Amino acid sequence: MEVFGWAALFGLILGFLFGVGCAAAVMYTVYNGGYRRAVEDSLEEPRPSRYAGFLTVAQAKRTKQNQ
Repeated sequence: MEVFGWAALFGLILGFLFGVGCAAAVMYTVYNGGYRRAVEDSLEEPRPSRYAGFLTVAQAKRTKQNQ
């Protein structure tokens, strides 16, 4: 521990915690925003054209997986 130093160890631990914490916060924000937008789109009347397109793609993938 004498060679490496307490300050360097503290810096590594602190940097790792902030790095992981910030990455998790960004991923949560992106996921939450995308999910909220998807729910809003699914509740609109009439359905948006993008929703209908993605719905047909998802149904085709689901039937392909079940075969």
